Amino acid sequence: MAHVHVVSELVANVMSVAVAVGDAVEIGDEIVLEESMKMEIPVLTEVAGRVVEVKVEPGDVVQEGEILAVIETA
Repeated sequence: MAHVHVVSELVANVMSVAVAVGDAVEIGDEIVLEESMKMEIPVLTEVAGRVVEVKVEPGDVVQEGEILAVIETA
């Protein structure tokens, strides 16, 4: 089993977190909704698997490349 890191592609505020530890996710599922420069940007997963770690919560400010969540793939 491999662990895949879902990362932020820009500096942003975390508006909401759509997953919790233990949730099953499919390719294209929203993990986090970010806000930057008055635009809402959904962060989607590129793999299917199970969420094993969520590293952010609403209100956090994240940097480009910062890990938002970890997904375990089969």
